[in-house]
Amino acid sequence: MPREDSNVVRLRIHKRIRKRLSGTESQPRLCVFRSSKHIYAQIVDDAKGETVTAASSLDPETKSELAKGGGNVAAAKAVGKIVARRALDKGVEKVLFDRGGYLYHGRIKALAEAAREAGLKF
Repeated sequence: MPREDSNVVRLRIHKRIRKRLSGTESQPRLCVFRSSKHIYAQIVDDAKGETVTAASSLDPETKSELAKGGGNVAAAKAVGKIVARRALDKGVEKVLFDRGGYLYHGRIKALAEAAREAGLKF
């Protein structure tokens, strides 16, 4: 029997998570996507269907801090700090964390902890 593609498994897990997790205006959803080279985070109000703010390892603000590129824990920490600061500037303090079907370790955990340290509550 052939093995399932890891992204197919991740998407199935993500679909299961999203069944019970939805962002509102008072508590939007912080969703994370990671590729092998970069990491992306955005804060989404699902009730309105719009992105409140976003950050990624491709942002000029983040790129200047990173020497090795965007696919590592240092990049995830930088993106977590930036997305939290941008959210706080827009008046968002509490969020729901959507790990996107990824395991909560490594880059995903680093982004979440950096966002908490920068002031977001979840």
